[in-house]
Amino acid sequence: MIRIGILGKIGSGKSYVANNLGYPVFDADYEVAKLYKKNKTIYLKLNKTLPTTIKSFPIEKREIIDAILQKKSNLKKIIKIVHAEVRKKMNFFLKQNKNKKFVVLDIPLLLENKLNKKGDILIFVNSKKSDILKKLTKRKTFNKVLLNKFEKIQFSSEYKMKKSNFIIKNDFTKKTISINIKDVLQKIKQ
Repeated sequence: MIRIGILGKIGSGKSYVANNLGYPVFDADYEVAKLYKKNKTIYLKLNKTLPTTIKSFPIEKREIIDAILQKKSNLKKIIKIVHAEVRKKMNFFLKQNKNKKFVVLDIPLLLENKLNKKGDILIFVNSKKSDILKKLTKRKTFNKVLLNKFEKIQFSSEYKMKKSNFIIKNDFTKKTISINIKDVLQKIKQ
């Protein structure tokens, strides 16, 4: 099994690329959202660690955002609790798909959390900052302060590009991104 890791800035279109490669995708953001909605143990751990903000189950996104904005160290506390469970989910996904030729890892902190392995194929989704901001501001939960906090815990785009085997330019038009995905897929399959 060859693992394809998708890298890029928040809002660059990583998930779109991941879902259009045609292989099974492990979507870490989806798994985190599921944990907040369905995992009582995660709630209890977060509630114990951040009792003033994490008060309801299922956990509401607003509570997580408030906790992160309240104190700088809260993001690290949340990551420590949630990522251990996400890692288990990823390992289960890999076990389930061990006979597939390729799998895709759509994990925002893939390199930062050392989830990549030596033989992984890394694809960086490169988008203009202005295009990303335009896209992000349309989201209901967009918060510039929150975005900056998340960007601070990520490696730089330059570093991620250096580590990548391929770079896909995303101008947020379906035609361009489809052509770029097909081009990379052909190179991967060779």
